[in-house]
Amino acid sequence: MAQELRKGSDSSSRGGSSEFGGTNQDIARQLAWEIAAINVHLQEIRYFWAKALGISGPQWMILMALADLDQGEGVPVKVVSKMLHVDPSFVTTQSKMLEKKGFMRRRTSADDARVVQMSLTDKTYKQIANLASEQQALNNFVFAEFSDRELRDLTGKLATLKGRLEKASLKIAMGI
Repeated sequence: MAQELRKGSDSSSRGGSSEFGGTNQDIARQLAWEIAAINVHLQEIRYFWAKALGISGPQWMILMALADLDQGEGVPVKVVSKMLHVDPSFVTTQSKMLEKKGFMRRRTSADDARVVQMSLTDKTYKQIANLASEQQALNNFVFAEFSDRELRDLTGKLATLKGRLEKASLKIAMGI
């Protein structure tokens, strides 16, 4: 008990429980480290899937964004770049490479000639489908301890955290 009290007073003296709406600063820092480590492992997994198709990790992410976003009309470069948090010129460059390899189609929008609509080729959909059982097995392993509800709740909390971090980045950029 005394150890807990000391620990509590130590954390509050470091700006713990009284700052950040009651969130302990040490726990927030640990969360940031855990998220960074998760990102590293996700990146390793992306590179594995990309290698299976003979493309780079960022190119894999572009294909996955298209697979998730395309409703049959194609997806503008700007939408994919926003989803991936990268510059549109990067998506343009990479998508041209993917087009040359036969993974995607790029066409000018009928509504606005400045907009390029991207979509996956049938070849790519087949290749992704061939990996689906391996991906499902991996997802089952990774998320085995989560019920559907717990996973939805965690995803919602992470989405909230992402939104707050985006706002914090803007505040820092504005010099608060």
